[in-house]
Amino acid sequence: MDVKVVFVTVCLFALAIYTIKAGIPKCCVRINKKITRNTLQKVIRWNVQDNNGACDIAAVVLYVKGRKKPVCGHPKLEKSLIRADRRKRHDG
Repeated sequence: MDVKVVFVTVCLFALAIYTIKAGIPKCCVRINKKITRNTLQKVIRWNVQDNNGACDIAAVVLYVKGRKKPVCGHPKLEKSLIRADRRKRHDG
């Protein structure tokens, strides 16, 4: 086989894998019921995962300083996070 054909084939294959991987949503599969106050204080940002889309469970996804993977919390945690955000804006 020609080297150019092999190179183009490999590049297209790598692009296909990258595109497929980017299209798969990252969902919480279980909820951590015990999230410490210390962890909550280190939250950089958070968002809500709904169970009506690509993900199976509703959760609050917490991105915590010093952790590579996000922490998944119970949806009721959202109210506490909203209050904490308001306090941060009011105090700071």
